Amino acid sequence: MAVRAALEGHEEGFRTLYRAIQPGLLRYMKLLVGSDAEDVASETWLHVVRDLHTFRGDGEAFRRWTLTIGRHRALDHVRRHQRRPAVTMPVDVLAELTADDDTAAAALETLTTDSALALIATLPRDQAEAVLLRVVVGLEPAAAAQVLGKRSGAVRTAVYRGLRRLAEQLDGLADAKGAEGDVTEPVRSTEPAPARETKGS
Repeated sequence: MAVRAALEGHEEGFRTLYRAIQPGLLRYMKLLVGSDAEDVASETWLHVVRDLHTFRGDGEAFRRWTLTIGRHRALDHVRRHQRRPAVTMPVDVLAELTADDDTAAAALETLTTDSALALIATLPRDQAEAVLLRVVVGLEPAAAAQVLGKRSGAVRTAVYRGLRRLAEQLDGLADAKGAEGDVTEPVRSTEPAPARETKGS
């Protein structure tokens, strides 16, 4: 087990964890801090190494723990620099999108990583983080909720609203392109609406 090996000081165990987690961490950091993502990701791993002896759990718990540290480092970075992340992307990249599936999540997978991140970055902050952690990084709702410090129901709601908004944006681009006869069917989000949480749940 890579986590156990890393805790016991074996470099190969830590390298395995790094290779498994770094791609998703870097995408998350790009959403939060833009072009400073690599610097913040590196800072995250420094904190992971420093506090590794305090960690208890399995591989999924380690991924969640690392992403949580990364989020804290990113928020500290933004506060220090007093600026918001900026990810630029030419609109014509999205205009070339053709959809053969009916979910916004599947549509995101057809985009390049930078294009998908740029599209997600147009969402409100809570929706953008939730969609990225669920759709791009692949965390379960409960794990994403722990990273964000929210309830699972709130994360499901944010993901649903975010995917619906992305579907609307992609619909608009598809309609604009479809007027030229280059797009077949617009993307539709079939993500089920989250159950409404009762007060006190």
